[in-house]
Amino acid sequence: MSQLLIVGRVRKAHGVRGDLVIEALTDDADIVFSSGRRVIAGTTTGDPSKDRRELHISAATPFKGGYIVHFDEITDRDMADLWRDRFLLAPADELAPPAENEIYIHEIPGMRVELESGEVVGTVADVFELPQGLTLDVARDNGSIMIPYDRVVTGVDREARVIRIDPPLGLLD
Repeated sequence: MSQLLIVGRVRKAHGVRGDLVIEALTDDADIVFSSGRRVIAGTTTGDPSKDRRELHISAATPFKGGYIVHFDEITDRDMADLWRDRFLLAPADELAPPAENEIYIHEIPGMRVELESGEVVGTVADVFELPQGLTLDVARDNGSIMIPYDRVVTGVDREARVIRIDPPLGLLD
């Protein structure tokens, strides 16, 4: 089986039929969470379940920025309650590849961070999804620094594993 990528997170059960409220974690949510598609059961840490159980979508409806999804395999509220906070995965070869200058979040840790001039800033130790947006925890020789992805990153080279930034004055001090 190809590499599995996180495409959604179960927030909670909805109703008595086994429906789940799903937070989409993919740019292709309308395609991934459509009737007839399948996803792979994941754990609360984002890893595939040991049995790599497949869930088949019988219905999906947009709901408060996410979806209410009914899976053939989840038939009642009690079963649905067991899925809270678990992740849903999809094979990478069934998803659109990242566009130029885009990257999957799981690929970011370990990437080198450089200024536009090529000066090395540090290495990404972790990535946080905060309400303000994606934030990189960049390890440096003298500690670490939090860098807001959307406002500072100017380019990503997946092959070279380099993130280029243009920080505002004072951010790296």
